[in-house]
Amino acid sequence: MGEGVDPTQMCQTLVNKVAQSKQLSAITDPDLLVLFEDWLEELEKEIQMIDKAGSRMDEQGISDKLGISRMGARFLLSKMSREGKISSSQK
Repeated sequence: MGEGVDPTQMCQTLVNKVAQSKQLSAITDPDLLVLFEDWLEELEKEIQMIDKAGSRMDEQGISDKLGISRMGARFLLSKMSREGKISSSQK
């Protein structure tokens, strides 16, 4: 099994394509962004549950549990720590 999905890379790719193509901008479904944001919220909820349970909160542990890349896990852990959504001491 691969590294999983990297939300940072996925978002950057989407932003680049929209910026580069007027045609793509015209046909892009606004609901796609909502679905992506919902997915990120679900990942954050799962990380918060892991944090509350006192389970392994490093990049590799989150990557393995959620099926995302280590870079994606690093992004989420950093973001959530900055926002005070998880205890930064477990990162």
